[in-house]
Amino acid sequence: MLSIGEFAFHGGVSVRMLRHYDALGLLTPAEVDPHSGYRRYRPAQLTRLNRLLTLKDLGFTLEQIGPVLDAEVSAGELRAMLLLRRAKLEEQLAADTHRLSDVERRLRMIEKENTMSELTFVETSLPELTVAQRTARVDDLWQVGETMGPRFGTLMGDLAALGLRRDTPTIAWYAGDPAGEGLTVGAAVPVTGAVPSRPGLEAATLEAAERAVTVTHHGDMESISQTWQQLMQYCAAAGLSPVGRCREVYRETPEGNEDAWVTELQQPVR
Repeated sequence: MLSIGEFAFHGGVSVRMLRHYDALGLLTPAEVDPHSGYRRYRPAQLTRLNRLLTLKDLGFTLEQIGPVLDAEVSAGELRAMLLLRRAKLEEQLAADTHRLSDVERRLRMIEKENTMSELTFVETSLPELTVAQRTARVDDLWQVGETMGPRFGTLMGDLAALGLRRDTPTIAWYAGDPAGEGLTVGAAVPVTGAVPSRPGLEAATLEAAERAVTVTHHGDMESISQTWQQLMQYCAAAGLSPVGRCREVYRETPEGNEDAWVTELQQPVR
């Protein structure tokens, strides 16, 4: 038999919690000395304690745990429940990590609102381009990354068929729907010859722009929205209105080092 202190030590809980579980009838001592009131437990009761703690971690309330314990849930059933709980926690962790990254990005944007921009904006024209592209439509901005990534991945496989090197600068373009909801997006690469017949790959033309504002973004795609916002603020201050499809031209994209990426942002204006 184990004293309550020894049982608490081996079970990884406090003596106070064991007394609480006893008061609720979830885990009663094997013996209670009628004179001293000392509680003693059998080592076999650690199994019930482990199940109790597992159910608690799974989100069951203490009121719900008793009937489940009394139903003698098997180790296999508990394992399945824990695996499901782990998957949900991992999903929640990924979502929270994404939110934290977004909060940090927006904090940086706010901190830069009243500082002098270090970016150089250039007013220029954009040539017409013939491209091979893969397109999609998204309903929300958060879908852009998960949509464009696979399309650029497939486009990289298209380069050999197009007779292009893998380090050829590629282009992303974005166009809003006339109704103001959703975006049409494209992963593209300039071509001079014929576009081979491949599922989802098409030849298209990116229209010329007599007037546009461009700026170079250095770094990863997580922070590129800050540069886009500063470009929009520059346009507003200059009395310019964005029109047509905006573009991101990926000038330098060393593999495995997004901090060294160089991307030119291009926004047609009037």
